[in-house]
Amino acid sequence: MASYTLRTGLVIAGGYADKVRRVLFAQLRDSIKKGELSNSDVARAAAELNRLLFEILVNRLMIDKGDVVRIAIEYDVEPPNIVWRLDTLQIQAWKRIPDEEIEPKVKESLAKAEEYMRGEIAIEARKLGETDTGDIVYELLYNNIRVGALLVTPLDGSAVVRGAITDPTPMVLKRTTVEVEGDLDEYIERHVSELISNARNAEKREAQKVVREILALIPAEEVEEGEEYEGEEA
Repeated sequence: MASYTLRTGLVIAGGYADKVRRVLFAQLRDSIKKGELSNSDVARAAAELNRLLFEILVNRLMIDKGDVVRIAIEYDVEPPNIVWRLDTLQIQAWKRIPDEEIEPKVKESLAKAEEYMRGEIAIEARKLGETDTGDIVYELLYNNIRVGALLVTPLDGSAVVRGAITDPTPMVLKRTTVEVEGDLDEYIERHVSELISNARNAEKREAQKVVREILALIPAEEVEEGEEYEGEEA
């Protein structure tokens, strides 16, 4: 018995059935050549899965043809049978926004294009907790959505800061020593936008990696509280 995972990748909902069929035939090409499976065996299995997906996507989730879905499911091959492992089925869906809703929002934003493109990124910092070694972790918020993290090592009259943001522009702040006057939390809250402005542009995956590493340094329950956005790519 051989096991496989069928993944459609991102696909327009109107074309998911064709994608399922193509992927399944591609994965089982060798088995067909060896005579372990026939074309009709594979076609039948694809049709069975697509009937289930139609019920879920169209009748249950009311997905439109223009929406985007991503489907994954594991299956076993026991010639001449293809057995879908239904408990592994995963479906993600993204709704298409109608053009008539997009156009006015675009025009509203273009009216302030210079402000958005050249203005300072207004980032807020909020303390999440401390690590076992005494470092302090801050989450970074943009429009009340978590987009990054800072790790601050307090020193005598100064601090070492590093971190990253994933949105709206991915940036990574390498280890930087800053002079701190007064309360450290208040200093970070007042100067976080200035600190980020000194960060360098980065690939989003690099920024995500830094953020995950920092957040992993404190208990998970402290990280999850108030979390709204992880900055992951589709």
